Amino acid sequence: MGNYQAEINKRRTFAIISHPDAGKTTLTEKFLLYGGAINLAGSVKGKATARHAVSDWMEIEKERGISVTSSVLQFEYDGFCVNILDTPGHQDFSEDTYRTLMAADAAVMVIDGSKGVEAQTRKLFKVCVMRHIPIFTFINKMDRDANDTFDLLDEIEKELGIATCPINWPIGSGKRFKGIYERDRECVVTFSDTEKGTKEGAESRISIREEEALTKLIGEDFLDQLEEEIALLDGASAEYDLEKINKGELTPVFFGSALTNFGVDIFLHHFLKMTTPPLARHADVGLIDPISREFSAFVFKIQANINKAHRDRIAFMRIASGKFEAGMEVKHVQGNRVMRLSQPQKIMASERKILDEAYAGDIIGVFDPGIFSIGDTICMPNDAILYEGIPTFAPEHFARVRQMDTMKRKQFIKGISQIAQEGAIQIFQEYNTGMEEIIVGVVGVLQFEVLKYRLENEYNVEIRMEKLPYEFIRWIENKDEIDLDKLVGTSDMRKIKDLKGNPLLLFINQWSIGMTLDRNKTLQLSEFGR
Repeated sequence: MGNYQAEINKRRTFAIISHPDAGKTTLTEKFLLYGGAINLAGSVKGKATARHAVSDWMEIEKERGISVTSSVLQFEYDGFCVNILDTPGHQDFSEDTYRTLMAADAAVMVIDGSKGVEAQTRKLFKVCVMRHIPIFTFINKMDRDANDTFDLLDEIEKELGIATCPINWPIGSGKRFKGIYERDRECVVTFSDTEKGTKEGAESRISIREEEALTKLIGEDFLDQLEEEIALLDGASAEYDLEKINKGELTPVFFGSALTNFGVDIFLHHFLKMTTPPLARHADVGLIDPISREFSAFVFKIQANINKAHRDRIAFMRIASGKFEAGMEVKHVQGNRVMRLSQPQKIMASERKILDEAYAGDIIGVFDPGIFSIGDTICMPNDAILYEGIPTFAPEHFARVRQMDTMKRKQFIKGISQIAQEGAIQIFQEYNTGMEEIIVGVVGVLQFEVLKYRLENEYNVEIRMEKLPYEFIRWIENKDEIDLDKLVGTSDMRKIKDLKGNPLLLFINQWSIGMTLDRNKTLQLSEFGR
C-alpha cells in the first residue's frame, strides 16, 4: 500500500442530476463559491452581458442557457477534495449523463420545490438505481412558492420508489421563507437574503427550545406549525441509516435556495460527511480496491475543442485505484501499448491546469491523439485488468448528412468523426458503400442542432440534413453466422454498418423487428452496441 491512503480517503466524487431548470448549474456554481474555486458565481441565465455559468463552456450552451455536455470541476472544502461531475439536464443528452454516472460514487438529485419530481428526474434516477449509487436530494428554489413539504417527500417516495429522510426542514417558502430547522442540532437557521453571487450573509442559529427568541424571529404561527411538523416527522419519516443510504435505498433530503446561497453550505457540510471515499470498481478480475492496487483508470468521456485556442481532444478518465504521477508509463489495455499520458490536467470547465499527481476518485483529462474510446482501461504496464465497458445507447432519430461544399470533404469527415468519438452522435454508412453516404443517429433530436452548430463553428463546414423515418436500430449479435445479402427483411428495413464495419439494421416499425426475426430463424439482434 502506498502512502497515499489519506489522499484517497479525502476524495469525494459525485454527479449532479436534475430535470432542466431545477437549478442544478446554479447549485454547482455555489459549491465552487464555497470551495473558494471561484470568487463570483455567474448568473446562469439572463442578460447577454451576464457572466455565464463556469460549468457551461460550449458556445451553444451560452446561447441557449442549457448544459449539453457534462463538465468536471474540482475544489477543496473542509479538508475534502471534491470532484463534481455536472451533467446535462435535458433529456436529449441523457446518454452523456449515463456515462458520467459511471464515473461517480454518489449522485445529488436537484428538485425544484414548486414542480416536484419531473419526467427527466425519473429517467436519471433509474440509472442511479441500476448503478446502486447513493442519492442525496436537494430541494431547491425555496425562495419561491413551493409545494407542501410532506407532499414533496411523498412524491419522491412514490415516483422514485426510495425512502426519504429529511436532514433539515423548511419554514415557509417564497416571500414567507423564514429559514430551515436542522434536525440533528435541534435549531432553527434563519434565512437572510444574501447578495446574489457572493457567500456573505448573516446566518443565525437559535435552539428550538428558545421559544421567545424564535417567536420574535419567525412569528408565532410559523413556530406552532414547525413544532407540529417536527412531531409528525419524528413519528412518520424514515430513520437516518447510513447503510441504507450507501445502498441507494434511502435518500437524505435537504432544503434550500441555490440562487440566494441559503442551505448550500449546510448541505455540503452534511453531504461530505455522509458520502464515502472512492468505491471499489468492477473489472474482469473482480473488484478493484482503490487503495491497495496501483494506478488504474477508465475513460468515460471524450471531448473535442473544449478550448478553441487548443483545438484538441481531451479524454476524461476516472482514476479507479492508486496514484497517478505525470510522466509515468502506463498501459492502454485496448490498444495493447505502453505509453505516457500526454499533458495530464485538472479541468475546471474550459480552463485547465497541468497536474503532477492525482489519486483514486479524481477525474483527469489527458490529450487524446485519437487512440482512446469511451470505456477504455488504463493501468500499470505490469498489470492486466479490464474495467466493465460502458454500453452504447441505441439512437432513436436518424438523418442523412451531407456537406454543402464538396471542397470541404476532409474537414467534414474529420469533424463528424471526432464528434462521433465523443459519443454524442453515432455515425453509420450504407451497407455497400464507403463514407459517401453518412447517416447520423442520435438519442435526442437536439443533438442534431448541436452537431450542425459545432461543424459550422469548430470545423467551418456547413451541412444539409435530411431526416430519415427510422426509429429502431439493432446490432447483429451473430454477424459471422449470417449472410447479410441473403437476409429476408421487411420493406421498411435498411442495412447499414457502423465505423467498425459491424452490420446493423434500421426499422421504421417495431413489429418489423419481430417479423425479420421470424423470417430468419438463426438471426440474433441486440439493442446495445459493444
